[in-house]
Amino acid sequence: MSALIALSGAQKYFGAYHALRDIDLEIGEGEFFSLLGPSGCGKTTLLRAIAGFEALDGGSVHIDGHDMAGVPANRRPTNMVFQSYAIFPHLSVAENVAFGLRKRGLDAKTQAEKVGGALEMVGLGGYGARAAHALSGGQRQRVALARALVLEPKVLLLDEPLSALDRKMREQMQGELRRLQRHVGITFILVTHDQEEALIMSDRIAVMFDGGITQIDSPEGLYRRPASREVGAFIGQMNFLSGQVRSGSEGFVAQIHGLGHAPLAADQSAEPLVAGQATFGMRPESLSLVFDGQARAASEAAGRVADRAYYGDMTYYEVALDGVAEPVTLSMKNMVGQPVLSVGDAARVAWDPRALIVFSGAGDA
Repeated sequence: MSALIALSGAQKYFGAYHALRDIDLEIGEGEFFSLLGPSGCGKTTLLRAIAGFEALDGGSVHIDGHDMAGVPANRRPTNMVFQSYAIFPHLSVAENVAFGLRKRGLDAKTQAEKVGGALEMVGLGGYGARAAHALSGGQRQRVALARALVLEPKVLLLDEPLSALDRKMREQMQGELRRLQRHVGITFILVTHDQEEALIMSDRIAVMFDGGITQIDSPEGLYRRPASREVGAFIGQMNFLSGQVRSGSEGFVAQIHGLGHAPLAADQSAEPLVAGQATFGMRPESLSLVFDGQARAASEAAGRVADRAYYGDMTYYEVALDGVAEPVTLSMKNMVGQPVLSVGDAARVAWDPRALIVFSGAGDA
């Protein structure tokens, strides 16, 4: 996959505030790429720098091999869908979609053909004559997409486009956006603070904190092997337990407070394994309950249910392990005939050593 967008040493200041800190990034042609991070991390500033709405104070942006220095937003091969959609309420759907085409001076027949194709693409065929103010939130979002796509950009930039939708519509549009991107085959760059949204929709994700990129990886790579405790805590749920990494004749071993010991592989740490104090991360689904009558697990610890949350298909338990101050979270699929434990019940906790992630230093676990 060739790089369509390349940023090198990108810097941006707003007064004394350092919004972008030496960003190096390549995004491939036809890739669905997400910029993920908490509010104020710099993700929208980075998107606007690619679009040409923010001038960099250092570094460069190249799109399709061309340096974008001094190239205004309306001359770049990009288009942007804003969080507010920016739909003109006094215009019809077709007039909204055709707005950019009129600026290009295309004749009426060509405009109508392109508008019709764009509306079909986003599932609004036949809606052209409808008044924009009469649309639902999901329909307005589709109009904004059609208006951007009708100009045939090489890159579509999406600034939290689903944040105004209710949960059900948001989930529906996540799937539709992904299918649309595959259909049109152009590069999509999405800004979001929603971890689940980024995991569902993206080919790759850049996680940002404090104006810098901490890790770039596939959704599975970020979830299963976060490069830092900060990334692990931000992407989904993660338990953090303190302990030690010990070195022996057969390799490295984890000794974890409340869980016990287990061998470690080199790929369970983002940095080379060394003996000493460490923090260990485990996802809730890597821990499970062993019920009465079931055989003892290879790796098992004793505890007590401190809290639980029943979701129908799943139950999330907070289990206080013997000798550990903070409870761990584990998730269990609710199967027919399987009991649901109550607060205060004794719990046997099985854990999979292969799911351990080692973070340097003892931390605050």
